[in-house]
Amino acid sequence: MGKTCKYIKADEDPLQYILGFTIGNDVSSRYWQLPERSGSQAGYAKGFDKFCPLGPFICSSKIAPDTGNLHLTTRVNGEVLQDANTNDMLFSVGDILRFASRGHTIKVGTIFMTGTPSGVGFGHKPPIWLRDGDVVEIKIENLGLLRNKFLIPKQSDSLLSG
Repeated sequence: MGKTCKYIKADEDPLQYILGFTIGNDVSSRYWQLPERSGSQAGYAKGFDKFCPLGPFICSSKIAPDTGNLHLTTRVNGEVLQDANTNDMLFSVGDILRFASRGHTIKVGTIFMTGTPSGVGFGHKPPIWLRDGDVVEIKIENLGLLRNKFLIPKQSDSLLSG
């Protein structure tokens, strides 16, 4: 976010509050996301150290004004798992900001994750789990390529694989 806001009105352009857009890898530990370990709160499984890499840069909304229609591809070790368009999102960026600003002050620097298309690993039959050394690449048209190699310390193997 580039400007603080609260209660964005229906007739107001929510994009005026946005500094820019980037790519985020919303990593989840499915092991810790199970209700008996998370208390049915999905956020717990997303907050571990080094989760949620972002980048490679922040793209101004002047350069990528229509984030509601961008091609997105996610690869794990070169294999395409997601090949979609942001126009398949359930909620637009504006809808998300209007909802989040109801009764809440959204401060400069706040980052929103907008969701992901179908194709996440646990939805595959059989499920695909990230392993030590796997390389995840997320490419979004006009926003760049985020590439991360997953290095899992031995004492934390269960964080990602369960």
